[in-house]
This record gives sequence, structure tokens and C-alpha cells, in this order.
Amino acid sequence: RVQVAVSGGGLVQAGESLRLACTVSGLTFDGYVMAWFRQGPGKEREGVSCITRSGGSTVYSDSVKGRFIISRDNAQNTLYLQMSSLKPEDTAMYYCAVGPSSLLMPSRGLQAALYDYWSQGTQVTVSS
Repeated sequence: RVQVAVSGGGLVQAGESLRLACTVSGLTFDGYVMAWFRQGPGKEREGVSCITRSGGSTVYSDSVKGRFIISRDNAQNTLYLQMSSLKPEDTAMYYCAVGPSSLLMPSRGLQAALYDYWSQGTQVTVSS
């Protein structure tokens, strides 16, 4: 059974940093594209970032580009999202998702419908 567990959310002030981690079990982690999504209050779900199996290619939404870094440790079956210079508009529930073995980047990388397994959310709240 595939299990996707996320941790690392919390309450921070604007300008601070936070790191999310996502651990996957039940499948061969390095065989899948991974991604982070978020859903803010009253907003639709938004793709934040994705990363290819080897970590050699990444995609970021315009809203986080230059501030967030996605990475993965295939030996530890773990995906990370390092978030810096956080803004109040980054406040959202963040989700980790397991995708297919490959995706056309960047056009399809952040399409939620292409991801099969999802974590529970972790809340990130940024105060001004």
C-alpha cells in the first residue's frame, strides 16, 4: 500500500523560512515524478513545484520562483520543499503528490490530475 506522509508545516512570520518533507513508502520512490501543491483559503489548488525522478529537472510556479527550492533524496525516499522569504499569500495547506514515471516538463508538471497518490495536508501560515 502506498503511503505518503508530509511534515514540517507551521506558523512563521513574513520573511522567514520553512522546510517541508514528504516521505513515501510502498513504491520505488526514484521511479516517479514528485510534486508539491497547495490550497489557500478560498482558493483553488495550485501547483507549486515538481521534480523529475533523478532530480535533474524542476518546475516552479511563478508565484514561488526564486524563493522555493524543491529537492529529493532518493536514498531516503524523501521529497523536500525549502521555502524562503515567505509571504502572507503563501499561507495554505500544502500537499505532496506522487506522479507518473515521466511528465512533459514544464507544460504538464503541475497538472494535479496527473498525480496518483497524495499526502494529507500540512498547514503553513505566514503572518505579516
